[in-house]
Amino acid sequence: MADAAIQLSGISKSFGPVRANRDIDLLVEKGTIHGIIGENGAGKSTLMSILYGFYQADSGEIRVNGKPIAILSPNDAIAAGIGMVHQHFMLVQNFTVLENVILGAEGEALLGKGIAKARSELKRLEREYGLDVGPDAVVEDLSVGLQQRVEILKALYRGADILILDEPTGVLTPAEADHLFRILGQLKAQGKTVVLITHKLREIMAITDNVSVMRQGTMVASRKTNATTVEELAELMVGRRVLLRVEKEEAQAAAPKLVVKNLTVRDSRGVTVVDDVSFEVRAGEIVGIAGVAGNGQSELLEAISGIRRAVNGTVLLDGEPIDVTGTVDPGALRDRGLAHVPEDRHHVGLVLAFDEAENSILGYHDKPQYLKGPFLDIPAIRADAREKIQKYDIRPANERLRTANFSGGNQQKVVLAREIEQDPGVLLVGQPTRGVDVGAIEFIHRRLVAMRDANKAVLLVSVELDEIRSLSDRILVMFAGRIVGERDGNATEGELGLLMAGVEKQEAAE
Repeated sequence: MADAAIQLSGISKSFGPVRANRDIDLLVEKGTIHGIIGENGAGKSTLMSILYGFYQADSGEIRVNGKPIAILSPNDAIAAGIGMVHQHFMLVQNFTVLENVILGAEGEALLGKGIAKARSELKRLEREYGLDVGPDAVVEDLSVGLQQRVEILKALYRGADILILDEPTGVLTPAEADHLFRILGQLKAQGKTVVLITHKLREIMAITDNVSVMRQGTMVASRKTNATTVEELAELMVGRRVLLRVEKEEAQAAAPKLVVKNLTVRDSRGVTVVDDVSFEVRAGEIVGIAGVAGNGQSELLEAISGIRRAVNGTVLLDGEPIDVTGTVDPGALRDRGLAHVPEDRHHVGLVLAFDEAENSILGYHDKPQYLKGPFLDIPAIRADAREKIQKYDIRPANERLRTANFSGGNQQKVVLAREIEQDPGVLLVGQPTRGVDVGAIEFIHRRLVAMRDANKAVLLVSVELDEIRSLSDRILVMFAGRIVGERDGNATEGELGLLMAGVEKQEAAE
């Protein structure tokens, strides 16, 4: 079709016995933003990796701008005007923005000439698309949102007219996500075509023109965005009706399980990131901590869980102190009934080279049920992993598969299953549904409410205000390392937003 930027016909791809894509047909119109949604493991990223040349399809045809094309490598995709921004950025951290943008596309035998031309072109792209970063900034010093802009600049610098973004808001704050959407709108206005892979239905409704739905490796529907609803898309994704709100009874809070008094934490540069914080979490309640990312929430969880040392303060677990200013053994805290689902599943929650069964007992491998004498009981560990896979609907259902080969949402389920199934008295959970699809979000929320109803104490950190408001019985708001306000679960988004922006308690309450 003449107005089709991309047309895929009969695309199939298998990895051994796993059929990731089955006879996929997809048409993306020129100059539009086209959403692709589906559960974790539905085959969305595989399909786009075929379009970008990371994988080759077992069968099927690709047409770009109406012409059939063989895409055997990313170089072929780039030559065809296709760029891709991956969920996990592909940047050299100690290079500057300019160095990252031109890497592999220097263009001149004399590097100095190529850099001068690239600097001029980069400044033009920044101005034209509102992608201000600064050519000489070092990538490791940039926020996640700015690093994502560098990835988009890389694609545009190489002449991309079709831009694929894989879960682009999974690591962004709400403000950064809003800015990204403005950038995508500008790209569309300039005639670019955008393919957006996401699991967030509100984003689909807000930014896309068309949406295609994948389920278990097949394309099950395509819709004009203005002719569908969140409820219909959720049902198409999961194959059943999905509850899009959290149903829970009034909390029956009891005695405090976790008490934090005057906690102060500094980062590696000596900057105070948690500043004299005090609160408590009682049995039978979920306490949510809201705030824009980078205001001390991550360091707070790390200090309580024993990963990071505090410089001052007291933490009591079931009335007994935790030596947060000394040397704390996270394993000893687990033995005392404190479990932690970390925000960064890749670097803290999992060992990606380990298989699913190994990760499913990580940190609990010295428990009697996993041992046979002094040795690990591998059959028992694998049987335990299979039970968790079934209970938490982890896909693929293969406990011997390397965890690196699971989608992000299924990796998150591995961590949640490991921690929740140990039946802790206190659960610290950071960003529980980051990178997770709508069906899995519903499941995770039910599990957290069930823990609360079983008289456990849950401390929840999330940048998703809807999640905080839906789950929390009490909400604390952090700004610049301090607790600046406390509200009940009925607080409005506007009220919490003011507190998150640093507005004083009295002003926010007016």
